[in-house]
Amino acid sequence: MSTVVTRPVLAQPRVQPATRATYVAFIGCGFAFASWASRIPQVRDRLHLTSQELGLVLLTLASGSVVALVLAGMIVHKFSSRRTVAVMSVGVGVALAAVASGYLVGVVPVVVGLFLYGFATATWDVAMNVQGAAVERRSGRAIMPRFHAGYSIGTVAGALVGAAMVALHIPITAHLIAVGVIVAVATPIAVRRFIFDVDPESVLDVPAAHGSTSGGSASALRRWLEPRTLLVGLVVLAFAFAEGAGNDWINLSLIDGYGQPAVVGTLGFAVFLAAMTAGRWFADGILARYGRVVVVRAQGVLAIIGLLLFVYGHAVPLAFVGLLLWGVGASLGFPVGMSAAADDPAAAAGRVGVVASIGYCAFLGGPPLIGYLGEHVTVLHALMAVAVVLALATLITGAMRPLPAAAPSQPETVS
Repeated sequence: MSTVVTRPVLAQPRVQPATRATYVAFIGCGFAFASWASRIPQVRDRLHLTSQELGLVLLTLASGSVVALVLAGMIVHKFSSRRTVAVMSVGVGVALAAVASGYLVGVVPVVVGLFLYGFATATWDVAMNVQGAAVERRSGRAIMPRFHAGYSIGTVAGALVGAAMVALHIPITAHLIAVGVIVAVATPIAVRRFIFDVDPESVLDVPAAHGSTSGGSASALRRWLEPRTLLVGLVVLAFAFAEGAGNDWINLSLIDGYGQPAVVGTLGFAVFLAAMTAGRWFADGILARYGRVVVVRAQGVLAIIGLLLFVYGHAVPLAFVGLLLWGVGASLGFPVGMSAAADDPAAAAGRVGVVASIGYCAFLGGPPLIGYLGEHVTVLHALMAVAVVLALATLITGAMRPLPAAAPSQPETVS
């Protein structure tokens, strides 16, 4: 009888600490990424890379991510979201240190460091989304976009710190090693508050608590055969392409395409990230009123308009307006896709892993595609490929409709 009485008492007060810990995980992941991204132009110049060569270097990061995401659902199921985030945050710190010191030697150490970074951050990403979905469901509020806003807050902070480091001529090595140490120390401490610590039968970390094995490795692989899961993944891929292209190429586009100094390029990157943050932070009321499909479809159109202004504005002020629209428009595709994948608690880990894996293919194919096109039509104009992909994604956003409440653990179909 004591367990029946005490389990709810123990679990419920932990929702708010778990919510704060999840925010820390998202913020730390974003801060680490933007810190690296803010120094891409300086790394390119030091290594004397062309746009196409830089795209191939960035491809190694995406390759590590895709390798990780094939296994991420099973890793989270076996070790829990708490342990996965803690270990992978340390991996991110090690990877940043490898890139920070390796770029002084040559391309090979950078490639190795970025592959490790991609593997660690992608696994971290899936784990924190699984935890975020658990907290969202436990709290009864649609707060997943706010968790992703936390990621964007981290990226804005990382970009602004990066701009300050560039302006103050702080070496890349000192900058990125410091960021790596902060992330590797702070994140494992914070995630001790994750729900799994006090609820070992969490529906996401131990799916067997539902009397099924849908979270196991065999079931996770079956999620790749579900039409709705695959379509949600394609929508996420398009918006991940829009987000990733902004992360990788806005800085360089402003420097090379608009002839601006490095500080302006980094500030433009920060504007894009701030717009994404705002779009995610204020999304819950809009999603509650209009629903996933309408909101994501409208944001795809908004992002396309922003891209057109950025590419063809021919003036820095118009380009910055375009960045605002592009950032707001790209803000919700990924987090809403994660929520759609996690509609069924018993199958959340597997489906989140599938959707995230498909989405991360944008980071695999995006850098070399933009880099290749950039060699022929400039990087700035190559960004129109993002607008084309977004236009196609708006046609299949209907797949993001919430699942019916009945029989949620059955394989998904699209009505």
